Amino acid sequence: MSHLKSTRLGLVFAASSFVFLSACGGSSPSVTTESLPPETSIVEPSTTTTIPIVVNPLTGEPAADVSILSRPAMVVKIDNHPKAQPQVGINQADIIFEENVEKLTRFAAVFHSQGSDPVGPIRSGRFQDINLLGSLNKPLFVWSGGNPKVTSAIHKSDLVDLSYTVANKDGGFQRDSDRPAPHDLFAETSKLWTLAPDGSGPPPQQFVYRSASDAVPPSAQKVAGVKLSMDGVKVQWDWNGTDQTFVRLQNDKPHLDTADVQLNVRNVVILEVEYTNSYSPTSKTLGSGKVTVFTEGVAIAGTWERSNRLLPFTLKDSNGAIIKLTPGRTFVEVARADKAALIADGVDPDEVKYP
Repeated sequence: MSHLKSTRLGLVFAASSFVFLSACGGSSPSVTTESLPPETSIVEPSTTTTIPIVVNPLTGEPAADVSILSRPAMVVKIDNHPKAQPQVGINQADIIFEENVEKLTRFAAVFHSQGSDPVGPIRSGRFQDINLLGSLNKPLFVWSGGNPKVTSAIHKSDLVDLSYTVANKDGGFQRDSDRPAPHDLFAETSKLWTLAPDGSGPPPQQFVYRSASDAVPPSAQKVAGVKLSMDGVKVQWDWNGTDQTFVRLQNDKPHLDTADVQLNVRNVVILEVEYTNSYSPTSKTLGSGKVTVFTEGVAIAGTWERSNRLLPFTLKDSNGAIIKLTPGRTFVEVARADKAALIADGVDPDEVKYP
């Protein structure tokens, strides 16, 4: 028993001596440590997705309601006779074409991004409408009256006939008793759209639009506006720098709608075309000619080209580059050649004569 006790004491003493010697700077046993891997940063996969901006094809502006983008374009022939004013819907149309007719003008107002209830006054169609509007992909064509030859040609075309004769019952057509006939006919675009035939599709883009980073071309000329002689109508467009729009005057008076809002657009396009000398003037909108585009307070001179009625106009500047419009509503003057006079920046419009 005493032998075991002394042996245990010896072991304890030896162990204690080892610890003591180690603590006093003796050689220590080697300690092996496993090398740890370097810290790595874990990159989580990105969950951010870029949602493309959907724009209205006829304005280039972001669509407020994408559900309407699939509907067809609607063209309403709006009277511009003095007794037809003020008109309804001219500040809601995406694009308006002004055509020479019999010693006056008429509007082909194109609606797609929004409508107008009511709209008008509505008047007759013309031969020139068939070619002019062909690029809109079988648009609904709202009109009233026309000589037998014009009526037959429209019926044979790909314009969807929503005339007073066809759509009177369901198109919201109505007469305004406060206006003299035949300048008293109106309709409702919301009801007319319900009459679109099955398979109707949206219009393609008609112009190329500028992005925020696109500068106007070096050839652009800063202007205060333009004066234009249409048949029987003096037209003036003034640049409004505050609202960034061109506002229209007709026969030297502000052109107002029924809400007393002056007709205003972001772009004015003056197409110089040839008109045939028939009883009803007919514009030639196939081929090529001169064009002046007014946008962002400048004028850009160039040429227009169009080889097929199903294609939109191609607008190029003097260097051959595509002319880009400012997103927004556009007014297209289908004018005779050499009928426009620029109003240079800083010049009093009264000093500029109509051509």
